[in-house]
Amino acid sequence: MNHQLLKQKLQATIKNVETINDGSPLTNLKLDKTLEKEIEQLTTDLESLNPHPQPLLNSPNLLEGTWQLLYSTAREIRSLDSLPLGFKVGKVYQVINVADKTFFNIAEVQHPLKLISGYVKVTASFEPAINTSGLADKRINVYFDKRYLAIDKIVGIETPKLNPFKVVKANNPQGRVATLDVTYLDENFRIGRGGDESLFILNKANV
Repeated sequence: MNHQLLKQKLQATIKNVETINDGSPLTNLKLDKTLEKEIEQLTTDLESLNPHPQPLLNSPNLLEGTWQLLYSTAREIRSLDSLPLGFKVGKVYQVINVADKTFFNIAEVQHPLKLISGYVKVTASFEPAINTSGLADKRINVYFDKRYLAIDKIVGIETPKLNPFKVVKANNPQGRVATLDVTYLDENFRIGRGGDESLFILNKANV
């Protein structure tokens, strides 16, 4: 199976599991073990067919732009499933600026009654990690900067004074640098693996 067909199969498997069409990312907490293993196997198979196996060396510009998170096993994404006060997470995006070596992650949140909406945003910078051959390869070092909590609308009315209402320093891992391996990359699909073995699967967003 070529990488395009395998990619389509992985995308379809994730889409078929979604029970609520709100664009929120799927996490392994919502899956039984059999389906989780199926997604992991499809992901591993696709990674082995990566058309850009050294993305930071040969095709860094493919990282540029807005990416929507489809699936993740990361603790910080799974925690969005249990927000306080009944808030529910919606779409989660990552916006990358390759020239500036910066990105931000932003998760839309909304109360089920649609009385209040807002977002959680984390800004960060990154740099290519140099491998033993002295070259950039597929790993980036990540340095988280700030975390923003915001309410942008209450009962449909914009609330600029609450956007954001809290800005704090973002947490970085103690004793190590956070890393992300870009294990699959093409023009509209990306797979990444964090240093804590977390998995991220994203589509290029049409925004």
